[in-house]
Formats: sequence, structure tokens, C-alpha cells
Amino acid sequence: MKRKIIVLTVGVGIGLVALLFYFFYLENPNRKVLAHVNEEEITLSHFNEEIKKLESPIREMCQENPNQLLEQMVMKRILVQEAQRQGITPPPKTYKDEAKGKLSPEDALIGELMKKQFPSPPEVTRDEVKTYYTLLKDKMGGRSLEQMTPMLEEAIREGKQQEQIGQFMKDLLKNAKVEINQILLKKIAAKPPESNTEEDLKKALTSGKPLLVDFGANSCIPCRQLRPVLKEISMEYGEKTKILVIDVYQYQHLAREYKIMVLPTLVFFDSKGKEVYRQVGIMEKEKIVAKLKEIGMGS
Repeated sequence: MKRKIIVLTVGVGIGLVALLFYFFYLENPNRKVLAHVNEEEITLSHFNEEIKKLESPIREMCQENPNQLLEQMVMKRILVQEAQRQGITPPPKTYKDEAKGKLSPEDALIGELMKKQFPSPPEVTRDEVKTYYTLLKDKMGGRSLEQMTPMLEEAIREGKQQEQIGQFMKDLLKNAKVEINQILLKKIAAKPPESNTEEDLKKALTSGKPLLVDFGANSCIPCRQLRPVLKEISMEYGEKTKILVIDVYQYQHLAREYKIMVLPTLVFFDSKGKEVYRQVGIMEKEKIVAKLKEIGMGS
């Protein structure tokens, strides 16, 4: 009997040790590697630290699509490695330099790399300005080439510089050794918010209640900023009105049917299912409620 108790105790002890090893070692975010970038690791802990720096709704969007943030982290790591390879060091901080004080050491290092790589802005020729002006002349409001030249030069110069930086980063990425842990990346992805279906829309249009339909998308920042507002209104006036969210990428035919060109677009329908108003872009809660009351929601 004592032997059985000893064996049982040992077995429980081993199981407990294994469980503790799993949770505190294998499940430790510092040991979960999301990516290898030229032999350097980007761990889940690194990823979570970057997530915390983001504000809502971008934070939630990156949690739903972690690959987007991870790609930025990988590129940043490659740029830092290139700066270190070239022997670049961040400039010393001074108490007068507030801008540099706000930058992290990595961002400061990348800034110095870009200065070295692109020491002078791209040149813009007179012919380029003329060509650009001719293409956009109808949108210039009758202003002459001379009047628009400074603005056009700046736009062309900025476009060229962005193109040069993009090519530089593309070349670095091409020559880097990057390995992504797709299994872990998929595992940590949060579930995106649910939207309504086409069937929900059909029922709402015949419900006999005023209806507001938000035609948007989970990948649209203004749309995501609007969601909490719509949720509040739905909770406060849910018995008197219907509020739906339609993902235009999931229901592209509905976007075409209702001629949705910009996200978000709020479309108001009266109790008979007839469109009576639409708002392109974000709308304040008070104005949404006022419009719903105007088309028959009641107080």
C-alpha cells in the first residue's frame, strides 16, 4: 500500500513538474519565436510590446491580422541591422533636441541610415512639372503653371523619394534571410468582429422599423472607430430601430447595388424600407440619433 502511495506521489510530482515546465517555459512569450531575421529572433513578447504601443482601433486590427504588424517589425529589424553593418551610430541626445528625445534608439539609428543613404533630395526637372501640370490641369482651379510649380515640385520630389526608399527597402528584404512561424502567427490571430448578412438586411428592410446600415469593412480605420458608437445606439434604441453593419468586401454585390464608393457610408432607411438619407464618412452619435428620430424612430 505504501509503495502504491509512493508511486502515485511520484507520478503526481512528475506531472506537476511537466505542467509547470509547459506553462512557465514552453508557453513563455519570450520563448515563442514569431520570426527569425538574419538569425535574430522576434518573439511573441516583442510582438506584444509593440501591440501595447498602438491605440484603438489599430491595436485590435493588428491583433486580428498580426502579419501586418510583424512585417513592419521584420523590416525595422532589417534596417537596424543594415545601419549596424555600415557602422552607423545614433546621434547623441541633447536637452535641446526634443525631436530626437522622442525617438527610440532603433528609430534614431534608422533615421541616420536614411540620411546617409539619401543625402540629398531627388532632382525635379521643368519638363516633369509641365507633364504633371498638364495631366492635372482640370483640377488646378484655373491656376497657372507658374503658380502651381512650387507645389508640384514638392509633390514630385516626395514621390521620387518615397520610390527610392521603397526600392532600397525592397532590396534589403530580398537579400535578408527571413523565416516566419506561420503556425504561431495563425494561432495568435484574434477573431475579427462579426458583421451582418444579406439575409439580415432583407429582414431589417421589412421589419417596419427605421434602419441604419453601415457599409464598411474591418480593415477600415474610420469604420472601426464608428463601431462602438453604433453599438451604443443599438443598445439604447434597439427596440425602436435596426442597426446593421455590412462588410462590403464580403458582400461586394450589395456595395454595387447601393452604390457605395467610400467607406464608411451610412445609409438610412425609413420604416417602409426606402432610403431617405446617406452620410459618407463618420457621423457623430448625436447626429445619428437625431436622424433616426427624424425618420420615425421616436424618442
